[in-house]
Amino acid sequence: MKSVVITAPGIVEVREAPFPEPDPGEALLKILWGGICGSDLATYRGTSPYTPYPRVPGHEFSAEVVQTPENSLGVAPGMVVTANPYFNCGRCYACHRGFVNCCQQNQTMGAQRDGAFSEYVTMPVERVIDGQGVPADRLAMVEPFSISHHAVARAKVAASDRVLVIGAGTIGVFAAVAAKLAGARVWVADVSEAKLAGLGCFGIDGTILGGDAFNDGVAEIAGKDGFDVCIEAVGAPSTFQNAIDAAAHRGRVVQVGVGKSTHDFFYTVLQTKELDVFGSRNALTSDFTELIALLRDGKVDISPMVSATFGVDQAVAAFASASANVATLRKTLVSFKPQRPENAQAPL
Repeated sequence: MKSVVITAPGIVEVREAPFPEPDPGEALLKILWGGICGSDLATYRGTSPYTPYPRVPGHEFSAEVVQTPENSLGVAPGMVVTANPYFNCGRCYACHRGFVNCCQQNQTMGAQRDGAFSEYVTMPVERVIDGQGVPADRLAMVEPFSISHHAVARAKVAASDRVLVIGAGTIGVFAAVAAKLAGARVWVADVSEAKLAGLGCFGIDGTILGGDAFNDGVAEIAGKDGFDVCIEAVGAPSTFQNAIDAAAHRGRVVQVGVGKSTHDFFYTVLQTKELDVFGSRNALTSDFTELIALLRDGKVDISPMVSATFGVDQAVAAFASASANVATLRKTLVSFKPQRPENAQAPL
């Protein structure tokens, strides 16, 4: 079978790999679609704090069940599914308290362990999640949507809240959509005018240009009061500081962006403003199932998130394009279904 492997920073190969054999309790899945996420790009660029090489990327995916052990979960051959890709140990203090998304020995597919960018993968059957009829390409985006949904839930976003999401990448836009689903008024900030210009289809209330214009944009919308909730979805020291500065007194700040840099800041502001500051990592299976139900019922349309699609044979070009066009693209999907290379859709 074909498998996509990042062998070193900047180097992607499509290799022939052995067909996987399921262990007891595992289902065999045929991958349909996979999404290139920010952590995959970090692996590609050599900036990931988690990933060794070589590594099969990918933890955003949809698949068809080919083979499954006997189970009481309703998982059966022919089902189109996704899966929870965060492998927890089940033994640490976090796991014992039910916080399996932030297991102390967490291994996320595509980061600490090989991911789903192969034609076939095996998966513990209890991690397989029914797609409930959601189209396979949309189902492949449920994982990043779940991360954003989890971050919004951490802040207990409510209809009375004024929310600022910093970062108009996939996680940031999905966080804005999740906050809108909670009834909040939502603004998105980013340094890319191109990314901000395309957010109208998601019902966002407004945008703020980042960089030097950020403080003026915040003041224009929130005055001296600030935002009830600030969600940082970039992972840079400057945008973390933006979130702290833009938060209202007694506001909530959620850090979901991942970075490798440190930041020296005047921490007394946390006391002065009496801020609640939350970290948000991964998601829970309940986040997946809730969002799948919303997609199934037509409560939200995430199709505008897709900026480009490639076939698996074009994985080298897919990663190069996603990396080079990060200022304009949101989600790049890779199809593992047979298709001719000329059918790939890429940004001009």
